[in-house]
Amino acid sequence: MSSPSTGQPLKRVEDADLLRGRGRFGDDLPVPRGTLHAAILRSLHPHAELVAIDAAAALAMPGVACVVTGEDARRWTRPFAVAVKTAMQHWCLAVDRVRYVGEPVAVVLAQHRDLAEDALEQIAVEYRPLPAIVDPEAAAMPEAPLLHPAVGSNTVSDRSFRYADPEAAFAAAAHHIAITTRYPRNAGTPLETFVVLAEHLPGEDIYEVTANFQGPLAMHPVMALALGVPANQLCLRTPPDSGGSFGAKHAVFPYIVLMALSARKSGRPVKWLETRLEHLTAATSATNRVTTLTAAVDEAGVVTALDWDQLEDCGAYLRAPEPATLYRMHGNMTGAYRVANLAVRNRVVLTNKTPSGLVRGFGGPQVYFALERLMQRIAMELDLDPLEVIRRNLVDHFPYRCPAGAVLDSGDYQGAVEQAAGEGGLDALRHRRDQARATGRHYGIGFAAVVEPSISNMGYITTVLSPQEQQRAGPKGGAQAAATVALDPLGGVSAVIDSLSQGQGHRSAAAQIIGDVFGLPAAVVRVEATLDTGRDAWSIAAGNYSSRFAGATAGAAYLAASRLRDKLARIAAAQLNARPDEVRFAEGRVFAATNPENSLGFTRLAGISHWSPGSLPDGDAAALRETVFWSPTVLEPPNEADEINSSATYGFVFDFCGAEIDRDTGEVCVDQYVSLHDAGRILNPALFDGQVRGAFAMALGAALYERFVYDDSGSFLSGSFADYAVPTAGMVPDLAILHRETPSPVTPLGAKGVAEGNSMSTPVCIANAVADALGVADLELPLIPPQILQLLKQ
Repeated sequence: MSSPSTGQPLKRVEDADLLRGRGRFGDDLPVPRGTLHAAILRSLHPHAELVAIDAAAALAMPGVACVVTGEDARRWTRPFAVAVKTAMQHWCLAVDRVRYVGEPVAVVLAQHRDLAEDALEQIAVEYRPLPAIVDPEAAAMPEAPLLHPAVGSNTVSDRSFRYADPEAAFAAAAHHIAITTRYPRNAGTPLETFVVLAEHLPGEDIYEVTANFQGPLAMHPVMALALGVPANQLCLRTPPDSGGSFGAKHAVFPYIVLMALSARKSGRPVKWLETRLEHLTAATSATNRVTTLTAAVDEAGVVTALDWDQLEDCGAYLRAPEPATLYRMHGNMTGAYRVANLAVRNRVVLTNKTPSGLVRGFGGPQVYFALERLMQRIAMELDLDPLEVIRRNLVDHFPYRCPAGAVLDSGDYQGAVEQAAGEGGLDALRHRRDQARATGRHYGIGFAAVVEPSISNMGYITTVLSPQEQQRAGPKGGAQAAATVALDPLGGVSAVIDSLSQGQGHRSAAAQIIGDVFGLPAAVVRVEATLDTGRDAWSIAAGNYSSRFAGATAGAAYLAASRLRDKLARIAAAQLNARPDEVRFAEGRVFAATNPENSLGFTRLAGISHWSPGSLPDGDAAALRETVFWSPTVLEPPNEADEINSSATYGFVFDFCGAEIDRDTGEVCVDQYVSLHDAGRILNPALFDGQVRGAFAMALGAALYERFVYDDSGSFLSGSFADYAVPTAGMVPDLAILHRETPSPVTPLGAKGVAEGNSMSTPVCIANAVADALGVADLELPLIPPQILQLLKQ
């Protein structure tokens, strides 16, 4: 019997081409003859009425074929649909006013990109400036300037929730301890920016688009509705390779509609490649959030109730899938803690900033920065060890139902903390801190315990609606994953998965899983992770987000392969004179467990359904192809009490770190970092650790360097990497990664997601270490030297 490769650190099949420069990214793909190249004219005003556009001079330039404006958008498209029904209208081009710096105003289509960019300068736009507002708290005030007068307010959603009896818990509590946090805007900054190639086929009114879109495919009907066509008349394809995303590439969808519109007006294919300035200025960002979190605490530091007040800044438009960032964590707002009583107020406000969207861990960094800072504050105020406060409050049995509806499926949180403390050398780190402090240095230790959700319930966003609105809209819940596994006439195995990999190695892991089912090496299994909506199996949950691959897509691939193997087993059983349940697959052979010498070659068996279907024991049981759609049974729509199991599985991350402050420069040095992950069954340890390291590097940027800055007038000040500081490889310290495997009972393989955990845990873990080093109560991210120097003065 061959040893299974699943769980082994096999090398990625993707890397051979990528390291040779042979990747096939969006900008590498061939374009049809006659393709026009697009450049976008963007607003330099944060808020202004759009009075007039004169494109005559641009159109007179040789090689310029077409100019697309808001009037064309009104003629051929519709505003984008969003979950919250308001009078707000968001078009693919500005039609009446601009509401953020970088908003698209017009598109020039020319024979070459540089010519299109030159023509932008010839377009005359008359603006009437309006007051801008960028502070969410000020924007929520009744007297604030309105971004959308038809709405009548900048607050487009205000919902309150109550679970169990938080009022009684606060009345009985020995202590009320509160914290207010302000989480800043930051972004994913992938190496590759947006790429769109669009063509309109007028005979059937079909749009064919290739774009480096990451999903979720719930945006596909949004795009089709905006284009005014049935979904089967928008054929969306993705390139074979993508240069990272980290959430950002969901936000290419408005540009898919814009380039499809441009192709329709021009009558020719259109290609658009986003610049880095465009990406930083106008692509997307994480929401900035103001949170006031209050805990009811007993004398021992046990939290009995939490009261959240969250003000979410979604920028100039509420753009799908927002307010996903605010509601993704809703079912487990109590985190890793057994808090029985909960109150939540969620407000969504609009400001003159780029519309927000998905950024790695979306919702988690904002929630855990407040929650884990609060846990340290409780320790400070009650003069307790911060780790002991965490221990006393951790969930201690599974499955565990959180008050807002999340069902934590498996884990051993106490055991994980003890493992991390022992294997990670916490005692030695504490000794190092004590030695540093004895010499007058500023050294602190921070902790963070977070629950990492994966496989989002597609119904969680509807929690923003009242129960009556949910009833009118119809039930929404679940999370379909799709995979197809096929056998060719020569016995080759191929698969198509719906995860739209952005560089994580999904093809490699899927090949391991499928190969093990058939007793074949992973190297002979061919996996495609691209998508063609006109050809492949998909649902609205398809895509690369919410750490859904390991639990959902990989599980669907396993189930599809298993169904195909079972069909092969029935065919083999007739030839081996054995029962189907006795048939085994290993090392490229198929044999009966009771007589291994009596065997068939896998390739011969796999080809029978192609070459000799009439010889099959069951005429309708050909083993050619199997497609599986799998959705977790634990995911249902929100109920009348607004309880929602917002994700299918929940991993656990426990981090601690040591950080020292340079008293002269204010620089924060992360001296040691330990991160333990329990994400269920590990499919490939090398890929697993790669995701942890990637999330850690991104989170380090959020903690110490990265933020989008707007001045009071709404001007954007972070439009280059000189102004938006992203850590380089040499700036990222090493970290100790520890594994713990508690399989999930929910997913086919027992796996959970791991790609987002450190984006949630690391920023607050480092902040807690800095707070410990300086003995301060309040911190804001990023922990840049000017802020630290000011705190040192205090």
